[in-house]
Amino acid sequence: MSRRSFSSKFVRIVEVGPRDGLQNEPIAIHVHDRIALIERLADAGLGVIEAGSFVSPKRVPQMAGTSDVLRGLKRRQDTRYPVLVPNMKGLLTLLDGPSLASLDEPPLTDEIAIFAAASESFSKANINCSISESLDRLAPVAELALNRGLRVRGYVSTVISCSYEGPIAPKSVRDVAKALVDMGCYEVSLGDTTGFGTPRTMTNMLDVVMAQVSVDKLANHDTYGMGIANVLTAIEAGIRTVDSSVAGLGGCPFSPGATGNVATEDVVHALHGIGYSTDVDLPALVAVGEWISAHLGRANESRAGRAWASKARSLADSSTRATS
Repeated sequence: MSRRSFSSKFVRIVEVGPRDGLQNEPIAIHVHDRIALIERLADAGLGVIEAGSFVSPKRVPQMAGTSDVLRGLKRRQDTRYPVLVPNMKGLLTLLDGPSLASLDEPPLTDEIAIFAAASESFSKANINCSISESLDRLAPVAELALNRGLRVRGYVSTVISCSYEGPIAPKSVRDVAKALVDMGCYEVSLGDTTGFGTPRTMTNMLDVVMAQVSVDKLANHDTYGMGIANVLTAIEAGIRTVDSSVAGLGGCPFSPGATGNVATEDVVHALHGIGYSTDVDLPALVAVGEWISAHLGRANESRAGRAWASKARSLADSSTRATS
């Protein structure tokens, strides 16, 4: 039986902080700090960590230097380092140039992610084309990546609502998710980009999508205060992969009103509390969240992370008093 089957008590966490998190910070951090973040997350037990993206540095300067990040990583054998690739240009950059002259050299990573939206308005605002056009553009990207031996993961944005056009019909999510699976995506992450989803709207959407897309090909990606409730709703529906971001970093710079992602610490704390396993060392993860928050000069948005960190400080203070 697969660890990700409906009855499984194992949930795979896809850590998106180094990509989806950092891309929404007001300033770009140095490549060596991005590398340090990824390596600390791997040391905490995260087995899948988005290492960056091959997007235009003019649009997302925070992701400039992703090639250097990938080259500088001390890779773990049990960890994957996917990158977001929005189009053919991004894939060719990953593959080291449009001539593909280095076919004998392995790519910098073994996995890419591609994305489409379930909202026409968001698609046009984000990538300046319709949903149909975006899928047409992604098909050859997925084909080339698969031919080069890369795993391909898909993202669907705005699966519940859109900042521009309001509620999204679940059948639109279903159609986009199915199109990505048909292209060869081994898994499709369903993202509540605006964060307005609730357990009821999440369930309604999943019911429609899972009528045509197998649950073992679906993952959940969420934002806002309902994130944990929606994650647990997805788990109850049989989904066994959850995207989250350390310290709640991130959001979408092209979705007005979107704030941070659901915090990995909160997800892990909740899942462990109801009997699921993740292979993540929660105290070590909490330390990473505290470190990156301090490094960025921002508040740690993880409630569980703050609580665990406060408890650790209290225990350390008590130990110091006892030995003084």
